[in-house]
Amino acid sequence: MRYRIAGAFAMQRGGWEGEAADGYVHIMGGETGGRRSLADHGDAVIARRRHYAEFYGETAPPEGYGVVVGNCQAESLRLVISSDARPGVRVPAVHEMTADDAVHLHRLLAAASFLVVQPIRDDYHGLPLGTAQLRAALPARATTVTVPSIRFGGLHPFQAAIRVPGVDEDPPLVAYHDVRVLAEAAGLPVARELPAAAVRAVAADSVAELRRRESAGIDIAASDLFEPVVVDLARTVNHPGNAVWMPMGERIVAALGAPGTAVDPGRPILAGVRAPIEPWVRDAWGLDDEAQPHWIVGGEQLDVDTVRAAHLAWYAAHPAFVTAAVDRLAPLLTRWRAA
Repeated sequence: MRYRIAGAFAMQRGGWEGEAADGYVHIMGGETGGRRSLADHGDAVIARRRHYAEFYGETAPPEGYGVVVGNCQAESLRLVISSDARPGVRVPAVHEMTADDAVHLHRLLAAASFLVVQPIRDDYHGLPLGTAQLRAALPARATTVTVPSIRFGGLHPFQAAIRVPGVDEDPPLVAYHDVRVLAEAAGLPVARELPAAAVRAVAADSVAELRRRESAGIDIAASDLFEPVVVDLARTVNHPGNAVWMPMGERIVAALGAPGTAVDPGRPILAGVRAPIEPWVRDAWGLDDEAQPHWIVGGEQLDVDTVRAAHLAWYAAHPAFVTAAVDRLAPLLTRWRAA
């Protein structure tokens, strides 16, 4: 089922939810399903190859180029570290890559001057896309910098981005789960709001998990960037904002030993989907910003009740997901049931 929003179909793709080595969920637009890329559909092949012209070898990459590889967050990092002195070649998100794409990526890496990469397990999706495998494809002179995959629940303590085995599709409209709606589908009573202390506890859990990931040998830390809490820290639970990307960019540039500083893109990054900022969350952090009662998808408002109804229908059609998700999200649901 598809739901039309402002004349376009809003579709999402998720994966790697919460695995310590490679957690992410990617949000993208386009008509795609399963684990396929936009290249599966007619004219989109041409558009995709143009978008990634240097990646596919249709345009020569610039001198001294590097590559940033990972989930949807990788492109945000490429934007803030790329300059004439250290150009970054745009590549597809790793979960979108096909076997042919993996060949192109290894070809590109063979002449790259740097690689910025998130932790990815070896043979991801049966392809040589693991962090160690990509590093091994680089020339000896190249520099590698590892960065974490980031999640922060402090602004959206009701939200989860998960997938469960056996359920490959995402819910309609937005590929995020509101634990209050999930609990409703499961017949579990929960509060509608959290007290301020519980909001801060959810945020602390996010930061603690990020620190745990960083302790596994990540070169660039991000866990110290979530204090003080401001709205620009996160668009959704797994889409950080410019308040994270700019200092992360500065740290990466320094780690690369490259000249210059991070590059301000002059626009909000990774902002195609924005989750609501509810009044009680705003108040918990003492934010001056107005509450945002709606989802914003592709620049258009999407009512939370519309999302709730669509997700309840989806949960009713996917009871196995509800059972597994309730188990996976037990710690967060416990906070909501105790509120």
